Amino acid sequence: MGIAVVTKLLKPLLTASAFPHYSHSNHKKSPFTISAAKMSSSESQTKAFSSIKTIDSHLHVWASPEEAADKYPYFPGQEPTLPGNVDFLLQNMAEASVDGALIVQPINHKFDHSLVTSVLKKYPTKFVGCCLANPAEDGSGIKQLEQLVKDGFRAVRFNPYLWPSGQQMTNEVGKAMFSRAGELGVPVGFMCMKQFMQLKLH
Repeated sequence: MGIAVVTKLLKPLLTASAFPHYSHSNHKKSPFTISAAKMSSSESQTKAFSSIKTIDSHLHVWASPEEAADKYPYFPGQEPTLPGNVDFLLQNMAEASVDGALIVQPINHKFDHSLVTSVLKKYPTKFVGCCLANPAEDGSGIKQLEQLVKDGFRAVRFNPYLWPSGQQMTNEVGKAMFSRAGELGVPVGFMCMKQFMQLKLH
């Protein structure tokens, strides 16, 4: 995604005071006025930069083993080998002075977005979400996308590994989902490694 798209996507996590403002003038001023203006500008910029938020633009979160057993099961064969629950994430963010993040739906829960949805609802000023496009051949992924956007997800990821064998993301379902994402006003992110790996193998 381009920087303008990423900035728009993460806007809910940012505030106007997070960006320094500059003014320019060609009027002649006395040395004292210029010096005072520079000092004021410097103080203003220092204050502005000190209020800038640090945002992680791509990370994942998944249920703890206890949460998985109770409410948010892992997708079979995608059980994580490392901790990635929201409490662990918040702890690491605090230690690294990270203020917010874009959570991308993890493969550990595949198309079950209930865990990430719960995190977004619990921490609406700290996280925004990117859901995972479901390329089911019956087209049910389009309705799921619509619901997830209503639930607060602000982007969608297209992962070519999840498309049916022998089909590409440009198939009928892929085009329909891409078109619907545009209508809903949500950016589309593409996972590009599959094609890269195919090129390397050939």
